[in-house]
Amino acid sequence: MRGGNNVRTPTVYKGNCSSVLFALQPKGAPGQEQQQDSGGQTSMWEQAAQLAFEGLNLGLIIALAALGLSLIYGTTGLTNFSHGELVTLGAILAYAFNVGIGLHLIPAGIIAVIVAGILGYLQDRLFWGWLRKRGTGIIAMMIISIGLALVLRYAFLIFFGGQTEAYAQYVAQPGIQLGPISAAPKNLVAMGIELAVLIVVGIALLRTRTGKAARAVADNPALAASSGINVDRVIRIVWTMGGAIAALAGVMLGLSQTLKYTMGQDILLLIFAGVTLGGLGTAFGALVGSLVVGLFIQVSTLWVPPELKNVGALAVLIIVLLVRPQGILGRRERIG
Repeated sequence: MRGGNNVRTPTVYKGNCSSVLFALQPKGAPGQEQQQDSGGQTSMWEQAAQLAFEGLNLGLIIALAALGLSLIYGTTGLTNFSHGELVTLGAILAYAFNVGIGLHLIPAGIIAVIVAGILGYLQDRLFWGWLRKRGTGIIAMMIISIGLALVLRYAFLIFFGGQTEAYAQYVAQPGIQLGPISAAPKNLVAMGIELAVLIVVGIALLRTRTGKAARAVADNPALAASSGINVDRVIRIVWTMGGAIAALAGVMLGLSQTLKYTMGQDILLLIFAGVTLGGLGTAFGALVGSLVVGLFIQVSTLWVPPELKNVGALAVLIIVLLVRPQGILGRRERIG
């Protein structure tokens, strides 16, 4: 495809598929509005509205994954670099139940989320909890999480393969025109589910007994334990929730794009950016930070090449942290 800068030279190996990213419409000079003409070219404002919708969709997916990562960090202090593989795990499990067994995507996705939640519980019960009891330091556990991420990633490569796959249902849908925005019905439903899950989890953290215990453990584990809270039990519940929510994010990401064994790794940096921007260890901060990251990534393609959109999001992260080091919703910490 040629026209302006829309030239791509992808490398495709025999028997595999390759995705190529193009700008939505050719654009003029930066800041110059384009009016709709007989050729169907849209104005910059219409492009901005469409990209903002896509950014909101991406931001909600990142927020789901970031929520689990933020909860785990808040209760254990662990920066889990293998969290992206939990996202991939959810997508691959749903694909196995959907395409491999033949279930419809909806029950396949539900089963995948449940299985991933169980695996999250077992991961802490048999691995991370054992390391904590042996007194392993946070830095050492972080390095272990990097090794675990590599092991899981290449396990996915062995069992899933290096090709790009798609679910059996909802692959291609005609868009619904909502003013200047064209949206596939699957994206609207997915965004509703993502927003509902985020709100429910946020309310549960504020109102339920387990949520209050999790916040107490995040504030001061020793004090929480002396108050009668079973810290290990709370952490395992958080790991279960984190694994299930990350799996749901993987299902939604696979529904929005395609499935590949590196899909979690590809958005891991954006997940960290959302968590850090919103405020480490805060559930609502992860939501706000992820929405900012998702919106900026997509809308920035009005002015920068699509290949550089992630760089712009990280630049916003740096600028915000220079002004507010604790993040948007984070709390200041006393040092010394």
